[in-house]
Amino acid sequence: MIELEHVSKIYRVGEVEIRALDDVSLTIADGEMVAIMGASGSGKSTLMNVLGCLDIPTSGRYLLDGVDVSGLSDNELARIRNRKIGFVFQSFNLLPRTSAARNVELPLVYAGASDRGAKAQRALERVGLGDKADSMPNQLSGGQQQRVAVARALVTDPGLLLADEPTGNLDTTTSIEIVNLLVDLNKAGHTVVIITHEEDIAAFAGRILRLRDGRLVSDTAVSDTAVNGTAVSRSPGQGAHLADVAGTPAA
Repeated sequence: MIELEHVSKIYRVGEVEIRALDDVSLTIADGEMVAIMGASGSGKSTLMNVLGCLDIPTSGRYLLDGVDVSGLSDNELARIRNRKIGFVFQSFNLLPRTSAARNVELPLVYAGASDRGAKAQRALERVGLGDKADSMPNQLSGGQQQRVAVARALVTDPGLLLADEPTGNLDTTTSIEIVNLLVDLNKAGHTVVIITHEEDIAAFAGRILRLRDGRLVSDTAVSDTAVNGTAVSRSPGQGAHLADVAGTPAA
């Protein structure tokens, strides 16, 4: 699904050149679950922006489903984002005075889709919030708000889900619920890419990509031994379910 060929992203501040990405090449297959890790300033957020068609490389090629998106116009990139990519952010990014269902409908509004209410309801049911359609964000817990954000990412049925620190604002128990949800979505066929600084969260992806100073320094397959040395089962290319490790109820 994803192929980067010698991608660099360069920013210039006055006479200073900043290489946020430096000659990065990688491939992510359809149906994989991959974690991207790195210290602050490593380039992981820039990589996420490139993968999400929010920014374009300074050089190199980015192929999404075999299409080189590097030279597309802003309108063409917007259409790809709306149809092919779902985004989940650390801060949820929900409209505060808008119900859960209306928040989920937003990508459908931009796409001009019909039957938006029914599609939003189905997306909420997929994340276990079918009874919260009329709730406002301030009536929901942090974990429930993130589930609404995941439903919003799913509502257009994109092939690719990009999650930027999706557990960063959540406690441990709620983080487990959200990761369970992402793993289940991956097992249902979605390609999932997670930006995270948490090793225990990254461990449930099939691969971990590590960045340093804008360069890809490692690309490691996650073994079938995860947290605390406990053996877990993992489908090829997919993450292990946290319930397999800790006996945690499925999200």
